[in-house]
Amino acid sequence: MEKEREHSRPQRIIVIGGGISGLAAAHRLLERSRTEERALDVLLLEAGARTGGVVYTEQRDGFLLEGGPDSFISEKPEAINLAERIRLSSRLIETNSQHRRSFIVRKGRLLPVPEGFQLLAPTRFWPFLTTDIFSWAGKARMALDLVLPRRAANGIDDESLAQFVRRRLGREALERMAQPMVGGIYTADPERLSLRATMPRFLLMEREHRSLIRALWRQRRQSSEAQSKGTSGARYSLFLSFDGGMQTLTNELARRLPANSIRLNTRVEQLTFDEALGQWMIRAQGESFSADAVCLALPAYSAAALLRETNVQLAEELNEIPYASTATVNLAYRRQDIPHPLDGFGFVVPLIEKRSTLACTFSSVKFANRAPEGHTLLRAFVGGALQPEMFELDDEALTSAVRTDLRDLLGIERPPLFARVEKWPRSMAQYHLGHVERIERIKRHLRSTRTLKLAGNAYAGAGIPDCIRSGESAADEIFQTLM
Repeated sequence: MEKEREHSRPQRIIVIGGGISGLAAAHRLLERSRTEERALDVLLLEAGARTGGVVYTEQRDGFLLEGGPDSFISEKPEAINLAERIRLSSRLIETNSQHRRSFIVRKGRLLPVPEGFQLLAPTRFWPFLTTDIFSWAGKARMALDLVLPRRAANGIDDESLAQFVRRRLGREALERMAQPMVGGIYTADPERLSLRATMPRFLLMEREHRSLIRALWRQRRQSSEAQSKGTSGARYSLFLSFDGGMQTLTNELARRLPANSIRLNTRVEQLTFDEALGQWMIRAQGESFSADAVCLALPAYSAAALLRETNVQLAEELNEIPYASTATVNLAYRRQDIPHPLDGFGFVVPLIEKRSTLACTFSSVKFANRAPEGHTLLRAFVGGALQPEMFELDDEALTSAVRTDLRDLLGIERPPLFARVEKWPRSMAQYHLGHVERIERIKRHLRSTRTLKLAGNAYAGAGIPDCIRSGESAADEIFQTLM
């Protein structure tokens, strides 16, 4: 009889955190509930006044501003698959077919990234040989990768990005290419960034092919052969967005959740587990909630604060994951006020250039309909692990610092029509050395609380597809646990 009563009511699952990970988790739970005909009561609690987290799109004077991510990578399928399932695939847009290249700053000049260069190493010989990004000595040192042996197996599996690139390709490759390119993705310190946690494919290349350059050349040849046979032609450009901006995705996910299943301005203050009832007890903004299972889709440090009473060891591990703060600065211009041809999607800035800006996207060149006719939208990135002092500047000082860089690098003397600053404190999880082992310890601690799952950018990837995968995986595991 007790079992019958237990299953007579829908089991309640509470998702704490309304960013992309939390929305993906809540949507996936309801998706499974419908397809498998099992009633669930899903409630999402969000501390802020809106859902979406760092995914934030704003329309202003005909410009489309992205305060957070402006796109996602198409090579990871989770975002595309989700868009198709919620009928947003028709609103996906590719990058502009013209000017599909980016630049790197060297001595105050914007130099194009050599065609075929993949983050750390070249896949084409001639563009690499003729680029001015590297000195001849730097190019010769990078070419040594072709003959250097594999790293000896010595029981040390983890290696920083900086260590790996210096060992395989040399110091100049690190300073002039790897640091700014990877910094644009992770806003991280390459001396502390775990290669195994972020880009394990390069470690695998060394293990299987010995040389990174040789491995990349083989991959490019195989890809070209497959495309010529029509077996694996890419359906999309590398980066995708939505015609109305990235918030199109989070808005649609929120819209698809049942009425009253999202509670905004509801900050969770306490989370405990009642052993007698087998339920989670939640206190938020003076209200109490109970749940059969909980998904914490929060920054690791916020999840740690809620778990101190329930699982001290898990909380300690979560609290050890560091974060960096970043800011975006959108600047609107008349096209005639920018002397540079803007014949690319943007540029990244090596730290050794001693600039305030980490990177800048030519937003209205990269994607269509981001600026009115005759106008241009630029978007700069500031802060990160290597320049935390920049994040501390007020909006006016931050904009002024970015404008100085744009004057020097793009020749822009006139002020923008407007500038919009968005700050994201402690938003970028840093995958330091030992991150993979830490995640394994976190998973072990979670086994003692089977109805608690974690989701977010702190665990197995920081991009939009990674966050979606994280949320959906947490939802699937909860669903399986409660069945």
